Amino acid sequence: MSTASSPGPLHVPVMLQRCLDMLAPALGAPGAVVVDCTLGLGGHSEALLKRFPEARLIALDRDPAAIELSAERLAPYGERATLVHAVYDELPDVLRRLRVPKVQGVLFDLGVSSMQLDEAGRGFAYAQDAPLDMRMDQTTGISAAEVLNTYPPGDLVRLLRSYGEEKFARKIVEAVVRERVKEPFTDSARLVELIRDALPQAAKRTGGNPAKRTFQALRIEVNGELASVERAIPAAVRSLAVGGRIAVLAYQSLEDRLVKQCLVAGAAITAPTGLPVVPERYQPRLKLLTRGAELPSEEEIGENRRAAPARLRGAERIREDVE
Repeated sequence: MSTASSPGPLHVPVMLQRCLDMLAPALGAPGAVVVDCTLGLGGHSEALLKRFPEARLIALDRDPAAIELSAERLAPYGERATLVHAVYDELPDVLRRLRVPKVQGVLFDLGVSSMQLDEAGRGFAYAQDAPLDMRMDQTTGISAAEVLNTYPPGDLVRLLRSYGEEKFARKIVEAVVRERVKEPFTDSARLVELIRDALPQAAKRTGGNPAKRTFQALRIEVNGELASVERAIPAAVRSLAVGGRIAVLAYQSLEDRLVKQCLVAGAAITAPTGLPVVPERYQPRLKLLTRGAELPSEEEIGENRRAAPARLRGAERIREDVE
């Protein structure tokens, strides 16, 4: 297990070379600033500092353990790397505090990090027994166990359907409510077993671990992930200088949909139909850098199974906002 004092083997960041190439045209000039909004174990951040030796890095993470581990990894880069304990939707406040008006690059690697998945005590992984926590920042907020034990049944059904896209949400919630009266939920193994028992046999034969969707839904709820993404991507776009670029890796359809909506909207003409000339304020602010979402190669998936669901989208800022 990796700890704050023992970084352990370093994972390979997903679609690393493609992310670097996508951001490269914006980061070659001296004084360029790039933001890694999801620092994690620091793999993308370290690669950015190596690839762009004249760039300054600002890296955010809501997990204090990630900041501590990455600080050790990035120490050789000295003052070129500024690490900040913050959720990525706090980017505007972070840049204001650091007196950085605009940046040239922004990278997001959304979802749960390898460090959090691999550390059993965090409760993110359904394949091993652990306390049902799932908080990315364990210093604040409610745990997954508290959600399971205290939410009304209707709210639990809603979040399993909305955030986990779980077709059998009602069956699972009925079992949860029945069992939590006997004894509150505290660990992941009991929840996994309950889900296996609650689902029809046919549903357990396809789609991997039947607990996957429920765990995803709980994690999103505990960390407010979708709301954070919905605020963070537009804020990151606004922080880009003209010519600046944003690259976003998403791992599940709900997040990818939010990213797509934001970037596509920024690349659209917003003028009313029928205007003979489109005023500048209606012109696109962004140019899309991907056709749809780019996928990892089969070779990368073979080397890193966690890359399989990744979807990469990118855009370039082509003009300032005009009031």
